[in-house]
Amino acid sequence: MERILVIDEGTTSTRAILFGADGREIAVAQRDLTQYYPAPGLVEHDATEIWERSLACAQEMVAAAGGAERIAAIGITNQRETVVFWDAVSGEPLSRAIVWQDRRTADRCAELRAAGHEDAVQAKTGLLLDPYFSATKIAWALDHWPALRAAGDRLRCGTVESYLVYRLTGGLHVSDATNASRTALMDIHAGGWDDGLCALFGVPRGILPAIVDCSGAIATTDIALFGGAIPITGLAGDQQAATIGQACLDPGQVKATFGTGAFVLANTGAAAPVSQHRLLTTILHQAGGQRCYALEGSVFVAGSMIQWLRDSLGMIVDAAESEKLARSVPDSGGVVVVPALAGLGAPHWRPDVSGAITGLSFASGKAQIVRAALEAMAHQMRDLKTAFVGDGADWADLRIDGGMVRNDWLAQDLADVLDLTVERPLYVETTAIGAAMLAATGAGLYPTLAAAAKAMRGDVEKFEPAMPAATRTARLAAWDGALASVLRRGFKV
Repeated sequence: MERILVIDEGTTSTRAILFGADGREIAVAQRDLTQYYPAPGLVEHDATEIWERSLACAQEMVAAAGGAERIAAIGITNQRETVVFWDAVSGEPLSRAIVWQDRRTADRCAELRAAGHEDAVQAKTGLLLDPYFSATKIAWALDHWPALRAAGDRLRCGTVESYLVYRLTGGLHVSDATNASRTALMDIHAGGWDDGLCALFGVPRGILPAIVDCSGAIATTDIALFGGAIPITGLAGDQQAATIGQACLDPGQVKATFGTGAFVLANTGAAAPVSQHRLLTTILHQAGGQRCYALEGSVFVAGSMIQWLRDSLGMIVDAAESEKLARSVPDSGGVVVVPALAGLGAPHWRPDVSGAITGLSFASGKAQIVRAALEAMAHQMRDLKTAFVGDGADWADLRIDGGMVRNDWLAQDLADVLDLTVERPLYVETTAIGAAMLAATGAGLYPTLAAAAKAMRGDVEKFEPAMPAATRTARLAAWDGALASVLRRGFKV
C-alpha cells in the first residue's frame, strides 16, 4: 500500500504522521514547541526549533515506512498567519517567528482602520484589519529588527509551510493559496500578491514567495534529508486542511476545529462573499488555478485556555481532568469565563480586551471555574453562529474536530447550547487527514478530493441536543452580560 507522510506543524507542537492511502494512521511522531512571551500581547517561536523538530519527526516516519521509496507523497499543514524570516543562502532564520496570536501591531491596525482602509482591504483579501494577520507583523519586523534590513536581497519571508518547503527542498520559495490568503497581501479574487496592499502595509513584494496550488506536483525534497527524494504534493493551512478532512467539500457544509484556538469554516464554493458581520472570506483550496472559498470565524482562545488552567493556575493535571471536573458539578454555579487571553476574535475583533472570570462566590471552586471555561467554548460558537446566520450561512449541523473535542462533555455541550446535531469523526485529527487527502490527490492516488475524502475520512459519531430551552437561555444571558462587561473595559495592549 502507498504511504503518505504528513507534517502537521502546529502552535504548541509539531508532528509527522504516516498514513496509508485508505486514511489509516500507521505511525506518528511528535515534538513540543517552545512558546516565547517577551511581553504582554507578544508571542514568538524559534523557527530553527520548528525546522529541526519537524524534520526529526518526518525522519522518524520515513524510517517507520521502510525508506523514502515507500512514501508516495508528503502533505504539509501548518499554523497560519505566523511569519518566518530567513536567509536565502543558508536557510537559517534571521529572527524569531511572530506567531498568529501576537498582538503587537494592534495600534497600527487601528491607525489603518481610522484612516479608512478596512473596506478596501476586506474587498481584496476577505480579511479585516487585525494584528492576527501577517502583513502588519511583517512590516513591524522590518521596522524593528535590524538583522532583517541588513540581509538585503538575501531576506526571505513566508508563513510556516513556506519556510518548511524552503528547507525541505534546499531553496524553493513558494506558499500555497490558502496560507497566502491569510497574509492580507493577496488579492483572493485575482489569485496573486497585490501591489497596492504591499504598498499600504510596507512589505516589499520581492521577499514574498510564489503562490502555488494546494495539490499537485509542488516540489521534491532534497535527497540528503530522507535518503531519497519524496514529492511534496499537498499544502494547506491547518483550518482549511481540517475542513477538507471533514469532507466539507460542498457549499454549505460547516466544520469547527478546537485546537489552540477554535475556527469555523463554511464552504461557499466558487463564491467569495464579503461578510457584513465581521467574518472572514478565505481560500479553502486551490487546484489548477481554480479556487474554492469559505466563510470563516476565528476564536483566538480555546484549547490554550485549558492549557493555561493547567500550566499557570495548576487547576488541572491534564486536559482529561477538565471533563471529570465538569461532570462533577451540576452547573458552573454562576461562574462565567470570558477567555479573552489574547483578545477576542470573530465576530468582535477586539485585540484590546482581556479575559475575565465573573460570578465568583465562596461556593465557587475549581470545578466550577473549569466547567465555566469549557462552557465558554459553546458560548463563543453561539456568537459565531449568529454572525454566520446574518451572512446567510446558517448551520444545519456542525462537524467538529481537534484534540479538544475528545472531551465528550464538551461535544454534548456544543450540541446543547447550539441546539443542533454535532458530528465528530472517530479519528479526530482531521487537519492531518485533510493534508493527506490533498497530498494523495496531488500525487494521483485519487482523481478528486471528493474521491479521496470518501476513501479516507472514516466513521463518525453524533451528539444530539438535550438541554432544556430555559437552561440554554439562562446560560447565554449570563454569557452575554459577562461579555458586554469585558468589551466595555477593553484596554490598550
